[in-house]
Amino acid sequence: MGGTRDTAEWSWYSLVLCSIGSITVVYYLLRWSWQCWHGFKVYVLSEIWQTDLRTYGQWAVVTGATSGIGHAYAEELAKRGLDIVLISRSDDKLRSVAKEIESRYKRQTHLIQTDFTEGHSIYSAITQQLEGLEIGILVNNVGMNYIGVLANFWDVPDPDQRITEVINCNTLSVTQMSRLILPGMLERGKGLIINISSEAASQPQPMLSVYSATKVHIFVTHKTNFMSKGITVQCVAPFMVSTNMTHNVPVNPLVKSAVSFARDALNTVGYTTYTSGCLTHALQHFALSIFFPGWLRLSSFCVQRMATFARSIEPQLRERMAETKNKQH
Repeated sequence: MGGTRDTAEWSWYSLVLCSIGSITVVYYLLRWSWQCWHGFKVYVLSEIWQTDLRTYGQWAVVTGATSGIGHAYAEELAKRGLDIVLISRSDDKLRSVAKEIESRYKRQTHLIQTDFTEGHSIYSAITQQLEGLEIGILVNNVGMNYIGVLANFWDVPDPDQRITEVINCNTLSVTQMSRLILPGMLERGKGLIINISSEAASQPQPMLSVYSATKVHIFVTHKTNFMSKGITVQCVAPFMVSTNMTHNVPVNPLVKSAVSFARDALNTVGYTTYTSGCLTHALQHFALSIFFPGWLRLSSFCVQRMATFARSIEPQLRERMAETKNKQH
């Protein structure tokens, strides 16, 4: 009798364990299948069936529009049939980009010269210059790092001023520009806000802490509040893109050109509210989250290795910075 009871209990335990194991396997298979389908839809199907961005409105506003990702977004949006409001601090560059867009894509442009590092004082003038425009898309692209090399923020020359400029440029600009443009979108019941973030903002980054923190966009966490009112908010978090900020690192299978990245990232509009922008960056994000999670990245061992690596590549980065500055001049 005792042996029969033990066998029955063991069979019951085995059944429970097998059931838990089966449910776990099915859960992860379904989750993996959903992620694969979502990735296929966002990065493959979107190439075929693109959202008509003209349905959001006549004008697109792009901050930091004279170089890098911002310039590429402005051109791609013009190519897709929108008139462009270009905002940047260099009047000469604004005129050059405007001339290029008007001649190549036959779209209207409107120029606003301003410096986002100056803080809240600039936004009343921006409001006046945007008055009367039907703005369907806002690209919050403008951004900066506190120094062109990997460094702790307390090692930055004049940290008091520089850190304030980074916060004004990376965080205040997103909040204030969205505040200016959202009322018109809400009134029409449609609009698109694209916040250009960074993979560096997905988790704390040693020697990039201020940049990492200031590129986390608060509107992403409240996107459902706007979606119910017809407003789409998308966060774009790329890996390496060849721009002045990355010292024009050569394009390769892991590093995208700004033009190629903007085209791929705009294809994902209407398919997802959070994107790495392109398939290769999405795969890098997936691999990094598995093989280099946050707890490992912030371990004392990795932080020390990062500091050593930063010192070793600093001469090369400074040389690239000098080359970029000479090209701009």
